[in-house]
Amino acid sequence: MKKLQTIIFIFALLASAGQAQKPNSAGQASLFDRLGGTKGITMIVDDVVEAHMNNSAIKARFLPFKDQPERMAVIRQHTIDFFSAGSGGQVSYTGRAMTVTHKGMNISPAEYMYVVDDILLVLDKHKIDEESKKDVLAILWSLKGMIIAK
Repeated sequence: MKKLQTIIFIFALLASAGQAQKPNSAGQASLFDRLGGTKGITMIVDDVVEAHMNNSAIKARFLPFKDQPERMAVIRQHTIDFFSAGSGGQVSYTGRAMTVTHKGMNISPAEYMYVVDDILLVLDKHKIDEESKKDVLAILWSLKGMIIAK
């Protein structure tokens, strides 16, 4: 169960950062819109999960859920909802808080960086603009204390 929560931890980071969620005064689109809305975020989530399952440094936390398709579907939807809500979409996230989710997981700083790297590579794959990638990175960095060694 604890390993399962790792899948959503990166996306959940977006929910607590307000700076990238809403359009700015110059009319720039929200991060949600810049990431492609629900469709784009869904594709990003799917690709990030796949990247984590193929990343030799962290895949042990993710592979067990390949054999639990019903559980994986629930986690996937929570992740999409959390990521969407946290990036400015009109979506409700009903999952647990990040500190609760990661309690007892003892995620190392190195594991966290592998996850961040996977996310940035997926954003590149989806041709997400540099400003949006910086917004995502700033959010990830600001929340790492809620995730590491909890």
